[in-house]
Amino acid sequence: MSSQRKTLIGGLFLLLAGLAGNALAQGTIDMRGKTVLITGSTSGLGAEVAERLGAMGATIIVHGRSAERGKEVVDAINAAGPGRAIFYQADLGSLAEVKALADRVKDEQSALHLLINNAGILGANGDPRQTSADGHELVFAVNYLSHFLLTRELLPLLESSAPARIVNVASIGQRPLNFDDIMMESGFNTTSAYSQSKLAQIMFTITLSEQLDASKVTVNSLHPATFMDTPMVTSTGGTPRASVNDGADAVMQLAVGANVSGRTGLYFDQLNEGRANAQAYDAAARQRLWDLSVELTEGF
Repeated sequence: MSSQRKTLIGGLFLLLAGLAGNALAQGTIDMRGKTVLITGSTSGLGAEVAERLGAMGATIIVHGRSAERGKEVVDAINAAGPGRAIFYQADLGSLAEVKALADRVKDEQSALHLLINNAGILGANGDPRQTSADGHELVFAVNYLSHFLLTRELLPLLESSAPARIVNVASIGQRPLNFDDIMMESGFNTTSAYSQSKLAQIMFTITLSEQLDASKVTVNSLHPATFMDTPMVTSTGGTPRASVNDGADAVMQLAVGANVSGRTGLYFDQLNEGRANAQAYDAAARQRLWDLSVELTEGF
């Protein structure tokens, strides 16, 4: 986002805030004084959403692996105002670092109103199977398992900050989970690994929504846009078909849209409510994934 655009958005926010009192115009909730954590927000979609929310007056916890890129996003948000930003570093390929990230949020923040689980990896076709620090297939570990642990660790803080929201950035590319080889030790390919991890996010979303009081915390998932011009797409040889701005529009609807207040357990295809892969609505499969995820994250 250019400095000129951020200045314009910041100015527009202040004007609308004055006119609309505690709620912004055009059907969005007021984010002034709210605290947000966005995983994978040092570039691409996450950075764009972070800057938009900062322009709405929120405090943004920017997360990523690179302190250098994190500083760039934080500096941009702080310069534009009216919100502010800080950077928390963690590698989601390590469950110990995920737990440390959650602990830092709980130790340093008195509230958390919005958690956006956005971080993800893909890899290029032909890349070999890799494992996380904990020995799990890396795409499944980063895209899904890390967010399962992070979200559960932060739930008490989210609930005490009610009303709060969780947004899981998934994908229209979904593959049913093979519970007999969920770590893809045979027949591995990057596309299948990515598609499996994204369906796991959606399944987690639905199961978690059934456990939470929607008047306190809602949790929804979405496919933001197809092949956005993000580093993840371009670095793996993909041809962008949509912009980061398109994807950010969809994420922002679930993050701050008044029209989804109190609505939970949903999957959106961009701006419209959609239907995920059939396995997402299989209660037995979802429970099996939940139990496995609890087992894999025990001890952290």
